[in-house]
Amino acid sequence: MNISLTGRHLELTDAIKAHMNASIETLSKYNMDIISVNVIATTQTKKGKDQSVVEYVINLAHKNSIVIKQNDQDLYAAIDLATARAQKAMRRIHDKEVIHHKDGINEAKNEANANINLHEASEAMEDEIVPVELALYKPREVEDVLQDIKENKKLFEIFIDNEGKTRVLYKRNDGRFGLY
Repeated sequence: MNISLTGRHLELTDAIKAHMNASIETLSKYNMDIISVNVIATTQTKKGKDQSVVEYVINLAHKNSIVIKQNDQDLYAAIDLATARAQKAMRRIHDKEVIHHKDGINEAKNEANANINLHEASEAMEDEIVPVELALYKPREVEDVLQDIKENKKLFEIFIDNEGKTRVLYKRNDGRFGLY
């Protein structure tokens, strides 16, 4: 990684250079191919106030460059803020590559169907028929259904009574129960 530190309209002291180098080294934790980092520190006077401007240009291999420009009254604060923004940008690029890569639906289908013989599976499904007696069609007493509604806090229950009629027992708004 090539590091270039430049000062415009200000002299970069050893302390400022050390702070910039330390902040640039934190960018290497994302394991991305950083070709070069150019840091340009300038001072400007706007509306009678001095401002420090720090600009990062980070060139990544096989990706777009990251350009960050940060203004602040204090040079060290501007460096810290620009470094935080650079870390956030690099983390986003890193996460897109590592975490968010998903296979398409066709690849997932092909992988799932690779070990399945569809002809054998369809034959196996055709051979076996299992009759199931549904609880809905068993005749029930109204008192039993009323007890189920109270225990399970249901609003209604559809059932067949002992005479073979389909009935509905429901809870009314006044707290009483109705029967169709």
